[in-house]
Amino acid sequence: MSDYIPTADITDDDKLWAALSFIPLIAILMLLLEEKKSRPFIKYHAVTGLAFGGVAWIISAILTPVAFLGCIVGLAVLGYSIYLAVKAYGGEYVEIPVVTEFCKGQGWI
Repeated sequence: MSDYIPTADITDDDKLWAALSFIPLIAILMLLLEEKKSRPFIKYHAVTGLAFGGVAWIISAILTPVAFLGCIVGLAVLGYSIYLAVKAYGGEYVEIPVVTEFCKGQGWI
């Protein structure tokens, strides 16, 4: 389970930005804006969303030549990203199995 416990200081704005962080360009923008990256809930989701997007892009690119397998992986990633965004908008700290542990190990979150 997650080490993070949602607190009462998570605002509706934080939830919205956390949900949008699963769009890689928005996640980069959030990490560049000082007011957004200073909020722990937003930073957590921006880092994990960006790392997840990078891993998904690499896996999809590798599998694309194999009989449209990359397209199927791309659709699965899109569905999972929407699921994660909905959970983040609900105020939960989502944990992506391998990606979250990697980000914690690197000290990014």
